[in-house]
Amino acid sequence: MPAKNLIADRSTFRHRLAYALRHPARVPRHLARATRDAWLRYRHPDHISYYRAVMRSDTRADPDAAVGSRTRERWLALGAMQFDYLLGHGLRPEHRMLEIGCGNLRGGWRFIRHLEPGHYYGIDISPDILFAAQDTIVEMGLEKRLPMLTPVRDLTLRFLPDAHFNVVHAHSVFSHSPLPVIEECLASVGRVLAPGGWFDFTYDRTEGEEHHVLREDFYYRTETLVALAEKHGLTAQFMTDWEELPHGQSKLRVTNRREYSSDTSRS
Repeated sequence: MPAKNLIADRSTFRHRLAYALRHPARVPRHLARATRDAWLRYRHPDHISYYRAVMRSDTRADPDAAVGSRTRERWLALGAMQFDYLLGHGLRPEHRMLEIGCGNLRGGWRFIRHLEPGHYYGIDISPDILFAAQDTIVEMGLEKRLPMLTPVRDLTLRFLPDAHFNVVHAHSVFSHSPLPVIEECLASVGRVLAPGGWFDFTYDRTEGEEHHVLREDFYYRTETLVALAEKHGLTAQFMTDWEELPHGQSKLRVTNRREYSSDTSRS
């Protein structure tokens, strides 16, 4: 299992000072980002609008880095990890899949290739990153797979049909979301899940105080998210075997409570 510091509050001055002393070369970049983010928060008070502006800025610089991959090699590796995990946990070609926060299809292009044509639906709050996703479709030669890509203003999923998707997936979405945004999604996702379907999402886990850094990176206790799922008639299962992979986040699998089965995980 990869080592994780699950106690540290990364928002404290003490932690930031210690990090700066260990990594002095990163300080100018961090200060530039903090300045930019402060300006964007001033211009866009609500979180979705703010993070949409963050993604616009990051995507202009580098679409791969905008979704958290500093190199194309890392982009490919993280996408393969997501795909291999879901494939090993029951993803089949006939499934209908919704990817929340699909980005520039880091994992999505593999899902599109695996699924039957028209069975992949990707949404994102950032139109800019979806333009990059279109480039990925062309680059990977997936035009005939007929993927759907749609920008959204929130995570209510209100325009999607009931009981339609076998698999819903969100990688590195809740790690950038405050609790009201996460609850909005959990309050809605059960409606669009088909019988026997599941929703996998990753999050930055802490066992200390919940906190955020620059309102970009949010750290939550597992029990907080499990309780939030329960509030909306869902059962959340901690995916232990995901912890063994080199990625730095944790994963929960959510199902409608009445359909929960303990064999959904190989952990």
